[in-house]
Amino acid sequence: MSANPISMKKKRYRVVQWATGNVGSRALRHAIQHPDLEVVGVWVHGAQKAGRDAGELAGVAPIGVAATNSMEEVLKLKPDCVLYMPHVCNYDEICRILESGSNVVTTRMELQNPAALDPAICARIEAACQRGKSSIHASGSSPGFITEAMPIVLASIQRRLDNLSIHEFADCSSRNSPEMLFEMMGFGRRPGAASQAQLDHAKLSFAPSLQLIASALGVPIEDWQVRGAQGLARRDVHIAAGTVPAGTVAAMRTTVTGLRQGKPLMSFCSTWFVSDDVTTSDGQEWEFRSPSGWHVVLLGDCPLNVEISFPVAPENYADMTPGLTANRPVNAVPFVCDAPPGIRTTVDLPQIIARLGSGR
Repeated sequence: MSANPISMKKKRYRVVQWATGNVGSRALRHAIQHPDLEVVGVWVHGAQKAGRDAGELAGVAPIGVAATNSMEEVLKLKPDCVLYMPHVCNYDEICRILESGSNVVTTRMELQNPAALDPAICARIEAACQRGKSSIHASGSSPGFITEAMPIVLASIQRRLDNLSIHEFADCSSRNSPEMLFEMMGFGRRPGAASQAQLDHAKLSFAPSLQLIASALGVPIEDWQVRGAQGLARRDVHIAAGTVPAGTVAAMRTTVTGLRQGKPLMSFCSTWFVSDDVTTSDGQEWEFRSPSGWHVVLLGDCPLNVEISFPVAPENYADMTPGLTANRPVNAVPFVCDAPPGIRTTVDLPQIIARLGSGR
């Protein structure tokens, strides 16, 4: 029986966590606890975090590693890998890290499919990888796990694909984050058509990831469509973050559909909500599922229907969700470090097998 040569290697990888926001701090915590990773540095954006111990920023015991907001100090550490998780993608930073010889694992969705990148940026990153003999890989949960890793597994017992549909359900009512829900996501706003910026963001987020898998399966998507709709509260809704008045947005649905030969082949549909008692702007009856999760249906010669939910108590939901995005990149570090130089996608890498247990 053959073994995966990468997974069998006994080696500790020196890593730096880049940015310690909600997802980054969770990645840092699990990198500290990972049996095969050694956290040697942390880059932080604000001066108020510089100098603080990595363990403190991760919510665990101190480990004797101080955070810095200096790129030069990070590069001097010569880590095997940088877990790059800022709110904004900076290609100058990425190229400098790669050129220095450090690999990069990132949650930045711009890098999940190099074919969707601006060709000049893609060539620049590839050149940086070649100069540094380094590789870069992007992943997360959605897009990422549910649009790439899961479809690859489901398609592995097919010889025909008629349609793949992924439905994401997120009940946000227990999230006590007014800024995120009301300002960033738009709950509680007066009704209006989904902005072009919102639709473009959805397409940018999910079309490249699904196209990566479609192309790997030999059935590339020829055209993409995106549409959005809103659910308006029929009565005042009182949630952890505040009140959503009647007649304002209490649910939102965005669907990205890939067409092949004029027919839908792959789609991703997100339904985020704080109440299911809504009037929909598209006149359709929406499906709401709680607990939050995914519903994946693959139609082919071996059709599959997969339900994935997050069975956690509402009061624990906010604490659980950062791991959905952070954990797969942390698990991918050894595989990316051992990969050939270049932009490496989910299709390029071996199956990501988590090494569980505690390093501390």
